[in-house]
Amino acid sequence: MLKSTLSRTALALLLCWQPLLYAQLDPTEQAMVSYINSNNADAEALLIESVNLNSGSMNFTGVREVGNLFQARFDALGFTTRWEDGAPFGRAGHLIAEYHGGGDGPKLLLIGHLDTVFEPDSPFQSFTRIDADHATGPGISDMKGGDVIILQALGALREVGALEPMEIVVVMTGDEELSGDPLSLSKKALIDAAAWADIAIGFENGDGNPATANISRRGSSGWVLEVTGTPAHSSQVFREDIGPGAIYETARILTLFLQNLQQEENLTFNPGRIIGGTDISHDDESSSGTAFGKNNVVAEYARVTGDLRAVSLEQLERARNVMRAIAADNFPHTSATITFSDGYPPLAPTDGNARLLEIYSQASQDLGLGVVAPVNPRLAGAADVSFTAGLVEMAIDGLGMSGSAGHTVDETGVLSALPNQSKRAALLLYRLTR
Repeated sequence: MLKSTLSRTALALLLCWQPLLYAQLDPTEQAMVSYINSNNADAEALLIESVNLNSGSMNFTGVREVGNLFQARFDALGFTTRWEDGAPFGRAGHLIAEYHGGGDGPKLLLIGHLDTVFEPDSPFQSFTRIDADHATGPGISDMKGGDVIILQALGALREVGALEPMEIVVVMTGDEELSGDPLSLSKKALIDAAAWADIAIGFENGDGNPATANISRRGSSGWVLEVTGTPAHSSQVFREDIGPGAIYETARILTLFLQNLQQEENLTFNPGRIIGGTDISHDDESSSGTAFGKNNVVAEYARVTGDLRAVSLEQLERARNVMRAIAADNFPHTSATITFSDGYPPLAPTDGNARLLEIYSQASQDLGLGVVAPVNPRLAGAADVSFTAGLVEMAIDGLGMSGSAGHTVDETGVLSALPNQSKRAALLLYRLTR
């Protein structure tokens, strides 16, 4: 899929966009707001229905059921929809909805996900209203609320006739919370859509605060440190021909990681599991391992696994190079290797992303909902929008439903955010394509 010259022209105008002060919403925008207000009860019912369907990442039937629920709504809006089977990457699959109106505005990619972290054996399975404005439920804010907001915004655009010329692809993945393997297949639909699009908009809940949105996200990648020492009786540890052993050498390397990298802004590196002794085994699938060793024996083996999070590819590679150099410079009679695995790429902050946030914030202010500021990337995890980095000219995330305590059995959604975020999104999409 190629980006057209016409959409590039429209995008260039957006990149030069300056905030305008609207005395009031124009009649079309007012009509969209009225639609969202009048349709909010239906939107809330859809949210409740989706939350009450278990769609833990490994519950393939449940993920597909939620996909079917939303697919019917996209079909009713005139989108062409399909289900991409996830068997090649070991997951349920993805819902893809496309609308090609043939207009010359920028091509838009809207991103959601269908799965949650709550599998069928979780005690957290249903929507529960706490009070008039709050409810708990698995995935209510992360991110079934965001999926419903996408549909509400598109419904408002269709109601006023503004959807007709638009070029939109929606990708709702079924494995955002536990990605399939390999990532190259798991994220192919998303990457292909980003290669086509000019602008990517994610509807995750960000940091849960409606006064913020993400214009950058740190990527996440893995690392494995494997260290070998010379076994001997513990009374001979540190002898010139024996050395400190694998565990001491591992501790030294980890300490140097900390000393050399902890001042790097927006970079984190965490050793999450360590095994050491005379004999060790590990099972990456279950994130577990075993070790055998005696207090009077110098350790022969040690293994550490961890993650590394950076805000840009350049920062990621700098950190990896520092870690490689440290791991390669060993005490006598020890050796170490460090290997890295790619995960979610970083979404670096760009001028285009910042301008997109300005347009969104202006829409929010015109609605009387206040300024929207960028989220500190340290406060946001990796997300599917990161796979659009370098492929689109503008990207933003965190336009979903406000809430708190995500990924816990106390996950809460703010119900008033459902219409408010839908209005913001509808105005953003409308103004991007005017």
